[in-house]
Amino acid sequence: QVQLAESGGGSVQPGGSLRLSCAVSGYINRPNCMGWFRQASGKEREGVVTIHAPIASTHYADFVKGRFSISLDIANNTLYLQMNSLKPEDTAFYYCAAGPDPRGYCPPFPRDYDYWGQGTQVTVSS
Repeated sequence: QVQLAESGGGSVQPGGSLRLSCAVSGYINRPNCMGWFRQASGKEREGVVTIHAPIASTHYADFVKGRFSISLDIANNTLYLQMNSLKPEDTAFYYCAAGPDPRGYCPPFPRDYDYWGQGTQVTVSS
């Protein structure tokens, strides 16, 4: 059973930065697709960025392009999300997720991911 545990959330002022971490454990074969998703209060969960681990192919949502960066430390089984130039609209619970790639790529839709962390709150406010 794949287990995911996020950390690194918190409160920051607009324009600030945070780095989220997601420790991955419990797998025999590492899921090919991993990603970060977020859910703001009263809204549906949405994809932020995904990565196809074997080929390091990434897909960023338009609203984070140029500001957020995903990386995977395979040796330490940790997924990261570096978030820069944060905006108030980035306020949400952030989740890491993992799943297979039956179509050969990693879609940005929560329904395609089988394993989820508990989430970490990110608040951007002045």
